[in-house]
Amino acid sequence: MTAITWHGPETTHPARTASRRSMDAVTRRAKEEWLALFAEDAVIEDPVGVSMFDPTGDGHRGRDAISAFWDMTIGITERMEFDIRDSFAAGNEVANIGTITAFLPDGSRVDTEGVFVYRVNEDGLVLSLRAFWETERAMATLRQA
Repeated sequence: MTAITWHGPETTHPARTASRRSMDAVTRRAKEEWLALFAEDAVIEDPVGVSMFDPTGDGHRGRDAISAFWDMTIGITERMEFDIRDSFAAGNEVANIGTITAFLPDGSRVDTEGVFVYRVNEDGLVLSLRAFWETERAMATLRQA
């Protein structure tokens, strides 16, 4: 599998473009490039609500918090792969449906199936990234590579 498999529409849309740039930066481990995709006041909710990554459920707000989110999630993986099965753009948002596979340093991996919603501003910077997925479902896929 390549790092990003895209089955969604190829049409240009600012939010879709931002989402694809985000995935590309993640697969290349380009943290600073990834952070530059976000507006100063952006928020990440991944997953939406209270979680092991966000005990308050308020999201990771601002670039410093988003940088810390990278360190505790993306940064602990060896690599990540994206399989996007469909993508729906409307207004200044896009909802991508797919699976993110995280490969961990101990040789295990986990698949996270979900809906990943990006909202951008007029400059194409990400204002919010909201990921709808269920921890229990993802953990049930944990296996050795």
